[in-house]
Amino acid sequence: MNASLLHLTRRHFLGNAASGAAGLALSHLFSREAQAAMTTGQPHFPPKAKRVLHIFCPGGASHMDLWEHKPLLDKLHDTPMPGAAEVSFQGKNGNLMKSPWPFVPCGQSGKMISSLLPHLGAHADDIAFIHSMTSRSNTHGPGCVFMNCGFTREGFPSAGAWTSYALGSLNENLPTYIAIQDIRGEPPNGKANWSNGFLPAQYQAVQMTAQQPLRNLARPAGIGADEDAATRRFLTALDEQHAALHPGESDLRARMSTYELAARMQLAAPETADLSREPEHVHKLYGTADANDLKAAYARNCLLARRFLEKGVRYVSLYCASRASGVDGLLNWDAHKTLKADYERHCPILDQPTAALLTDLKQRGMLDDTLVLWTTEFGRMPTHQEGTGGRDHNPDGFTVWMMGAGVKGGVSHGATDELGRRAATDVTTVYDFYATVLHLLGLDHEKLTFYHNGANRRLTDVHGHVLRPLLA
Repeated sequence: MNASLLHLTRRHFLGNAASGAAGLALSHLFSREAQAAMTTGQPHFPPKAKRVLHIFCPGGASHMDLWEHKPLLDKLHDTPMPGAAEVSFQGKNGNLMKSPWPFVPCGQSGKMISSLLPHLGAHADDIAFIHSMTSRSNTHGPGCVFMNCGFTREGFPSAGAWTSYALGSLNENLPTYIAIQDIRGEPPNGKANWSNGFLPAQYQAVQMTAQQPLRNLARPAGIGADEDAATRRFLTALDEQHAALHPGESDLRARMSTYELAARMQLAAPETADLSREPEHVHKLYGTADANDLKAAYARNCLLARRFLEKGVRYVSLYCASRASGVDGLLNWDAHKTLKADYERHCPILDQPTAALLTDLKQRGMLDDTLVLWTTEFGRMPTHQEGTGGRDHNPDGFTVWMMGAGVKGGVSHGATDELGRRAATDVTTVYDFYATVLHLLGLDHEKLTFYHNGANRRLTDVHGHVLRPLLA
């Protein structure tokens, strides 16, 4: 036996183990201190953007029917796709299918955008399109969570939660992060899309719609302002006393912070959520009284988003459509069977209100420090599904875009192949996308971490590069 091993007595072993444990504990403490410093609201470097508007269209919006013109599809319409027959999410695919709608040049850049989106097309010169996005899932739930959180599994923080954690609040009387869901319901995998994951609970989004902006904020009838304030002071004293006796309970601190915010929101939030304060010409711009109830509801959500952004909410997620249902394409962009009818129903809901929101932000000078994102979880196939007039899921190449603070407008980054099947030029990942978003917020995506389950976790996992061609 090695002589050095003979000296490894029980005392030596326990001493070395204790030293190792102390080192691990010290490392963990330093990690905690670094995290505490990260929540002071100080970016790593001067930011271009102070806040984010993230518009999400669940269901897999078709890139070659909305944003990326594919003339070869017109030429090869109803012919077999070159190569072996494709089997995708719902099975076998038929022949190639051209877009049912013409594309038209938009703006001074001449960007070709579907005629289905005339109002959004007017903003082409301000938008940076990413035509080579890819996903790691061809299924709605994991795909949505991946696009919003950077992981296909639930339990990870959303981009809004990471931003809130890193930069803090711009208005202490309002939530830092809001998720405005479509009147048709939650997106696939629901609240996981705006979850705090393993971050402290106060970084989860506050969920609302224009129809139900914030509930249970009003002071109960019969309780005066002085009595209400005295009650809150008493509860705060009890909470602080309990927290002092249980210093490791971060959930308790988060809950206390949430209740304190709710008390402050009693004054600020109802006023902000009151759309009746807007003049008639603004309501007309958005279409809040449109005869199409779904369009009017989404328009009110868009106006609500602008009001909260204007008041200092750091991150607003705005959803246009909801989770998948038993009737394909009725509630979201999942056009498996009847693409033409589905998109002629959805695009008018999206187009005018979203374009109005962009116009409103620009007129108010808010695009100077507001980053706008438009995403979906994946694209669609260039073929029709066998026996249908719709397209199947395609995670191998699709379009997302960004505009506003620090973004170069009127540009396109990457491309799918000539048929729109796969990303072929400057292939881009969700990690690259969020590395760029964080960069515009003044954050280094490799340094924004949180110690969880033995690892320093990141929004971008261990991947991602800033898309510098998109930066102004």
